[in-house]
Amino acid sequence: MSKIINYFSKAEIVLWMSSVTVIIVSFCIFDRTNFLTLFASLIGVTSLIFNAKGNPIGQVLMVIFSLMYGIISYTFAYYGEMITYLGMTMPMAVVALISWLKNPYNGNRAEVKVNEIGIKENIFMWIGTSAVTVLFYYILSYFNTANIIPSTLSVTTSFLAVYLTFRRSPYYAVAYAANDMVLIVLWTLASIYDIRYISVVVCFAAFLANDIYGFISWRKMKIRQQETIPVS
Repeated sequence: MSKIINYFSKAEIVLWMSSVTVIIVSFCIFDRTNFLTLFASLIGVTSLIFNAKGNPIGQVLMVIFSLMYGIISYTFAYYGEMITYLGMTMPMAVVALISWLKNPYNGNRAEVKVNEIGIKENIFMWIGTSAVTVLFYYILSYFNTANIIPSTLSVTTSFLAVYLTFRRSPYYAVAYAANDMVLIVLWTLASIYDIRYISVVVCFAAFLANDIYGFISWRKMKIRQQETIPVS
């Protein structure tokens, strides 16, 4: 336990504990029945603090979160979220896990080597993102998905996030932060019909704070890695 505590900075511990607290409190106020939502939220926010450290454990937890979140999305006919997380985010988290394990920084498997993608790959990424967005819009329309526009935007930001995570880019956290903002809107709309979903809104608000920190952490990590002479 002491090793785990010493692994995280005081700011990271405060961020994680604050996130856990608001998630539990919101669950107790607005839900109190759907414990799957609570467990998914706690696992998700824990994965983000490990991801901020570039630790592959974060991707393992993301696989578990994606499975749970897919089930939660199904309950409100957010088929786009269900398909995205079960069919894209979860398998891509597995691929990202393999990538992170194969690319440790300086032999340290608890920290991935930060990567930087070039102009050509950026162009390829945005073309792929556009194609996925158009394709999923028609797929979601076919299934009569609730709140089609934000649902489609969620697919767009999710695709960017999982791709950048796989490529070990600090901007994965920016894409996830954008996805968090879309999901806050999406679940706010859902909470109009069922107040229990306010706890999901709070969950993604906590995720947003963690993803913003994740980007800051990865930028610092990138600078540190570039300044450190690797062991040959």
